Amino acid sequence: MVTELNEQTLAVKGFTFAATAANIKGVADNKRDDCALIVSQQPACCAGVFTKNKVIAAPLLVTKPRIAAGSCQAILVNSGNANACTGQQGLDDAKSCSQALAAQMEIDEELVAVASTGVIGVPLPVERVLGAIPTLCSALAAETGREVAAAIMTTDSYRKTSSRTVEIGGEQCRIVGIAKGAGMIHPNMATMLGFVLTDAAVSSDLLQPMLSTGVDDSFNSISVDGDTSTNDMVLLLANGAAENKPVAAGSDDAKRFKIALDEVLLDLAKMIVRDGEGATKLVQIKLRGAENDAQAKVAARSVATSSLVKTAFFGEDANWGRIIAAVGYSGVEVDPNKIDIFFDDVQVVANGLTTGARQEELATQVLKKAEFSVQIDIHLGAGCADYYTSDLTYDYVKINADYRT
Repeated sequence: MVTELNEQTLAVKGFTFAATAANIKGVADNKRDDCALIVSQQPACCAGVFTKNKVIAAPLLVTKPRIAAGSCQAILVNSGNANACTGQQGLDDAKSCSQALAAQMEIDEELVAVASTGVIGVPLPVERVLGAIPTLCSALAAETGREVAAAIMTTDSYRKTSSRTVEIGGEQCRIVGIAKGAGMIHPNMATMLGFVLTDAAVSSDLLQPMLSTGVDDSFNSISVDGDTSTNDMVLLLANGAAENKPVAAGSDDAKRFKIALDEVLLDLAKMIVRDGEGATKLVQIKLRGAENDAQAKVAARSVATSSLVKTAFFGEDANWGRIIAAVGYSGVEVDPNKIDIFFDDVQVVANGLTTGARQEELATQVLKKAEFSVQIDIHLGAGCADYYTSDLTYDYVKINADYRT
């Protein structure tokens, strides 16, 4: 069962939030919040990870170089419209939104990041976003992070938030994460928006590698349906409001911060899989015994993204043949006579052969749970990797068949 953190837990020094209903999709009587703003009281050090799709949405074209410069103070985000495949007008609209926000806040436009999520190929109703900016700026408050988490949702069924408190340089520092995502979820990067905020003092030079490796083990280690979007973005802002001694590379403080950051990222990633469109199960694929970690990740991804495996999970069928086949075609080195497979602690394959009908019956009971693991040990080395995936259901088709209507 997914539980949401209470509102107070999203408070982080020096950051304020706001959300409002701009009616981005133009639906009659739509009062759902669909436009949001995150602001640091001072320019924050920043890092970002973005989609690897060759078709890139206009907001990313605006935001990527600004994040690369190392400073960000405000994030303006809308749901309901991706502003992707909208040509020069889409790029102009994204810039117009950032210019208007910068003018309203009286800050440098280069400190503004813009993000969008929703339907691809539809022009952004830019006047509605521009009209929402004064409302957002006047509504900024430290306690409204949950409203932002709700405003950025599309087909999500619940808000996705996580937080940690960690001692850095003798000060209690907060790390807060907000994300959205439920469909078009696949490695490189999961289709999502993610915003992680901390009041710790950490330089951009340290933040970027921390975020990149953290994303590899979280948002790049999940799959719902094999699709990667045009708008994927994870931003990390550190404003130093906790007034800790700046984190030094290789220090114990850096290690503690990285552990807490990784936990927040993995929390959010697992919530996205758990909320996968139509999903009824969250499954951890644990690949062990590969020649190295990179090979393990390739094999784990092959299992996690197999439509046949995912439909077997939905049918609660302990069909290990689909799993061993996915390992075999993954491209990694395997010896089929050494492979072991478990559903939780129930072994169904030993040395590449079935352990019998009784074990499969026990495994079927495991598959009836909402969350379980599949461990595959190929016994060729010390390489290991974890992936998270969901089942593939009838409702996934229904949701995506009706997405634009």
